[in-house]
Amino acid sequence: MIKHPAKSPVRTELSNMTRRAFVVGLPLFAAGCGAGYGVVHDGGHTIAPVDVTTLDPSLMRQEVAWSGKEKPGSIVVNIPQRRLYLVQAGGRAVRYGVGVGRSEGANFRGTAIVGRKEKWPRWTPTANMMAATPMYRSYAGGMEGGTSNPLGPRALYLYRNGRDTYFRLHGTIEPETIGTAVSSGCIRLFNQDIIDLYDRVPVGASVTVI
Repeated sequence: MIKHPAKSPVRTELSNMTRRAFVVGLPLFAAGCGAGYGVVHDGGHTIAPVDVTTLDPSLMRQEVAWSGKEKPGSIVVNIPQRRLYLVQAGGRAVRYGVGVGRSEGANFRGTAIVGRKEKWPRWTPTANMMAATPMYRSYAGGMEGGTSNPLGPRALYLYRNGRDTYFRLHGTIEPETIGTAVSSGCIRLFNQDIIDLYDRVPVGASVTVI
């Protein structure tokens, strides 16, 4: 678990910035305070906090302007930016930092829908993952959900033409990788963020990955 200092000038300044932004009506660091990146107790599990004192503020969940044509409720993942956008009404979007595939070929591209959603999902490595990383073979039968599970506390499964694409939007056991390209191709978010996204997005939501 990452422990925060009892008193940190950086955290204090972030908190003050958030309060000032609220007062003047600027976009919020929606999770810096409020909803938070702190400890979460969920489903009998304890999710560790994210150390926001060392975090690039642009990776934190926040509301931003949006000029795309997607309908409210749609998800747009921008691979080069390593950002995910949940489109809102009125030209706004909630932006999340994400981790993406370690190579261009590993990343999903195009459109899909959220075919299903799972809390504390079971993880089963694909044949390609087991070939690339032999240690994953011990999990060929699957790993139960939990704090050691690579999918984290939530997963949104991307489907195309009624079939599972085997790409997911999910949490992570490696929060330090958010904003980088290290995954096997799925899109990973901070655990606090995937819970937020899960709660906002219904099955059937449109997903575009560019």
